This record gives sequence, structure tokens and C-alpha cells, in this order.
Amino acid sequence: IHWTWKVASENQGIMNGKAGHAVNNFCISGNAMEDKGCLGCHVGWNGVEEGVNCLNCHGGETYNYKEAFGDIQAFLEDDDPDTKEIVAELQEEIKSVVKHITMPQRNHCGECHFKGGGGDGVKHGDLDTSLTKPNRALDVHMAAEGANFTCTRCHTTVKHNIAGRLYTRPASAERKSLIEDDMATKITCESCHGNVPHKTDSKMNDHVDKVACQSCHIPEYARVNPTKMWWDWTKAGKKKDGKPYVEKGPYGKPTYKSIKGEFKWAKNVQPEYFWYNGSFSNIGIKDEIDPADIVEVSHPLGEKTDPNARIHPFKIHRGKQPYDKINKRLVAPILSGPNGFWSTFDMNDAIARGNKTLDVPYSGEFDYVETTYAFPITHMVAPGEKALNCTECHIRENSRLANITGIYLPGRDKNDFIDTIGMIAVLGAFFGVMLHGLGRFFTRNGKED
Repeated sequence: IHWTWKVASENQGIMNGKAGHAVNNFCISGNAMEDKGCLGCHVGWNGVEEGVNCLNCHGGETYNYKEAFGDIQAFLEDDDPDTKEIVAELQEEIKSVVKHITMPQRNHCGECHFKGGGGDGVKHGDLDTSLTKPNRALDVHMAAEGANFTCTRCHTTVKHNIAGRLYTRPASAERKSLIEDDMATKITCESCHGNVPHKTDSKMNDHVDKVACQSCHIPEYARVNPTKMWWDWTKAGKKKDGKPYVEKGPYGKPTYKSIKGEFKWAKNVQPEYFWYNGSFSNIGIKDEIDPADIVEVSHPLGEKTDPNARIHPFKIHRGKQPYDKINKRLVAPILSGPNGFWSTFDMNDAIARGNKTLDVPYSGEFDYVETTYAFPITHMVAPGEKALNCTECHIRENSRLANITGIYLPGRDKNDFIDTIGMIAVLGAFFGVMLHGLGRFFTRNGKED
């Protein structure tokens, strides 16, 4: 998927991935890679989708190949002899850089994954540039004074197939430790920590079949850099003095851009919790929606009766995005380029052009609908001493698991029958002790007389 941006769906005629029918509530769609703005993260050579630039992941030095190749092309078109020397120097520079090869490091993966959605920390919440060189307080696995893991330590690869979730496809079909199967991927916590991760007499081990490790060990996300929580496309297109403009707010981040709309950012965000079996439901550009409801573009699957499901933390990104009023489908406006929305500020035309790239009909009428998009929180694992206390969940008011219904959670929930039985037991024990004490008292006095 890293160089095709496509992954087959279980539904016939549907292709997931940014080059397929997938949409999100950030920049919405890659428009079958016709939206060239997306190629900034693509591994193609200099904007060519078919070529794979291995150095994006394996280059030992940071180098602006696009700029260098652009300069070479411009200089070669010039007849000035001096420019020929510059071309030769650039070519030697490129040759030197490409000889420095390495295994993928955090900065390689992070160049795309830390900055997805158009900037640092925009999308995931648990992935941003603070993880390039994190301290132990931010992530015990990736910290230099901790395990100093690279991404591929957990996202293991086989012939460049990288372990991890692909849209509806789970990251791992089974929760196995490497002791059980040393050929299994290392993508789950159980891979290394097993199914009894705490001391054998710890009550916490009773939670592992229902609660994901991340729920307790990642108390907040976006703990260093802020993450985007809201994106409202209905506000896009405004101008000042006839020109696009940008407004900045807290954290120095933009709260408004003419080309994108209104944003909200947050730091130290408490996750939202849902049952999760590793799979997601996804709504693509070919799926019908109900615009009267909030549309869950991406949402975790799982329920309490599912043996593979655990209560897991998520970032839920909310926003408003365009949809086709007649066909009742989300749409894929093309954004970059001379005919994209960022240039023309004509959303209707941008939708028509974008949908055409995906061969999806557009009625010509659009409106906006509120949407959500879920991201599982799995990075920024805090040290053990910073894990959640029991009372974060097992408490009547403001429990982190307030929206996990259909189960009885001690300390959070009240059951009249159980409370009555408990009260009877307590009172029975109290009066039993009192009667026993009084009996002993009077019996003892009688014997002394």
C-alpha cells in the first residue's frame, strides 16, 4: 500500500486506499492520485506515481531531490557553459547522497505519518514530530533512554509488506506472544508482553481479556504537540481584501485558512473508548449516507460478546464536509492544481472534477454533513508509574468508560438488587458481630460470678 495507495476491499467494485474510493474528513480524497498535492508524501520519484523512491525510507541523509532534479532540468535547458558545471556538481552531490543507505528510522516513517493531513500532528494524535526523539515520559518504547525502538521493531515487514491495520483489515488476526509463535508479527502488545503482563498476583491481569493495554498505559495523547480535533469545510472560501488569509490561535496553529476552513486544536487529550476487535467500518465515496445523522466515516468494530474485542482508546476527529444532496454520498473535491478548490474556490466545480477522476457520478448539488473519523491510539505509551489509576474508570462520576454500556462496572454502576443484597450482607454481618459480642460479654460475666 505504501507505493500503490490501494488495498482491496471485501466489497466488489470497491478499492480502499487514498488512490481508491476511500475518503476522510481531513483533505477528503486523493482523487486516484490526480490530486498532486498528495504526492508530497507519496514514495514516487519527483511526483511520478509509478516509480518508487527507495531513499524515502532508506536514505541515510535528508535531501531535497525534487529541488535538485528541478534545478538540473532548468540548467540543462540553458546554454550557459557555467551552468553545466553546476549540473555536474549537483549530479555528484546526488550520487554521494544515494550511497548512504540505512534501515528505516523514525524520521523516515515520520516524514509522512507524523505530518499526515497537512501538518505536524494533524491526523493521528499519537503520531507527531515529538516522537522523532522522544523522552521516556512521552514513549517508553521509542525513547533513547528506554527501548529506543524504531517503527519497524513492531511494524515488522515481509517483502516490504508492513504489519499494521489496512482500513477494514485488522493489524493481526490473533493475539499471540512470540513465545507461542516466534514467526508472528510484533504488532500487538501481547507479542512481547504476553497475556499475563503484570505480576502473577496482580488484579490487573483479570482485565486483559476485555481491556486493551493502551487504555491504561496511554492516559492522554498529543502530550507535546497539539493535534487537530475539528475541521469545518463549510467555512472555507472566505477572503479578506479579495485575498485568501490565515488566522492563528492557541499553540500557534491555524484556526482558519481560506483554502481549508475552520480548525480546532487540543493538547493532552483524554481518549474516547470503544469496543474494538481490530477492524473498522469505513464509508467510501460509493456508499450511501444519511445526512440527517452524524456520518461515521471510520469507526471501530466490536462488542462485548466478541472474544477478540477489547475496550480501546481512540481519537475521534470531527468536522463538516461536502456531500452529494441527490445521490446521498460523500464527495471527493479535487483541491490542488490550477483547477482545484485551493486555486478556484469553486467547491461545486472541484467536486465535479474530483468525482470524475474516480468515475463516480455527481448530481451537481452539494451540501455539508457532520462527520467523525476514528484513529486508534497506540503510540505515546507512558511509563508504568503514569498508567491510569483504578478510580479513573471505577467511579460513579466522570468515569473514562462512561459510554461503555451494557456491562456492570464496579464502582461506576449501580444495581438495586446487588446493592440490596450487599446492604443486607453488611448489616447482617454487623448485627451478627454485635450479638456475638454481647453473648460473649454476658456469658463471661456469668462465669466470673
